[in-house]
Amino acid sequence: MPHYTGPLLTRPLALALHAARQAGAAHWSGSMDLGRTQGEVPLHAQTWQYRDLAYPYPPELKDRTLYYWDGEDYAPISRYAGSLIKLVPTDWGVPTFEIDGIKMLPTSKASPLDDARRKVALIEPRNKAVLDTCGGLGYFAACCLDAGAARIQSFEKNESVLWLRTLNPWSPDPDAPASGGRLQLTHGDVSQAIAHLDDASFDALLHDPPRFGIAGELYSQVFYDHLARVLRRGGRLFHYTGSPNKLTSGRDVPREVAKRLEKAGFKAELALDGVLASKR
Repeated sequence: MPHYTGPLLTRPLALALHAARQAGAAHWSGSMDLGRTQGEVPLHAQTWQYRDLAYPYPPELKDRTLYYWDGEDYAPISRYAGSLIKLVPTDWGVPTFEIDGIKMLPTSKASPLDDARRKVALIEPRNKAVLDTCGGLGYFAACCLDAGAARIQSFEKNESVLWLRTLNPWSPDPDAPASGGRLQLTHGDVSQAIAHLDDASFDALLHDPPRFGIAGELYSQVFYDHLARVLRRGGRLFHYTGSPNKLTSGRDVPREVAKRLEKAGFKAELALDGVLASKR
């Protein structure tokens, strides 16, 4: 799907536009794409201008919500399709997303893109073919592109998440010249698709699954055996786990994952908020 190129608004940004107009300013300076670029926005009595198009001043907007221009009005970037999926602004500019109110990416200590960059660095993607199992907003893929990966094959099961990507300026566009044809994004369930991938067809793997209670199949021994099969000998894997249920149940998901990866033929160790492994 083509990526959106119009303005993205938050409540503070909308208030700033109104304040600038009321102060009689001819322009407002800032970002209309979540900090990706900066510029001047011409202000008029009834409209303001962005990329040569005129927009009405927004009404009062809600907190913790991103809005886009849908051609008729400012619409929240959220969608309900069995669960409520929403793109959410952060203090870092780079957004996260929520599913039924549960934040999908860590944002308390760093930008979700910076967090992804640290994890991607562990697999050293330069000149490598990388499998990105659960693409999400595409931050792993973006970091791989920036780091000089030769090829990234990314899967995303949720159609609504793919829609969020088209509205998020920080999500990489596979068709953009900057991607150089190196990113292949597939709408599909990697737990099924992986059986059709060739043996030793990747040099590195990134696995950022939803929590175990939602997608237990992506933590199964069968799936880890497939990860080992498609990775060449010596290739690296980073598996995000977080530490779910550790305080309430005493369960240590990272160590459980490490044990299963060892059984599949990896040498595994805890790293950051997950497991780093290499194929024996």
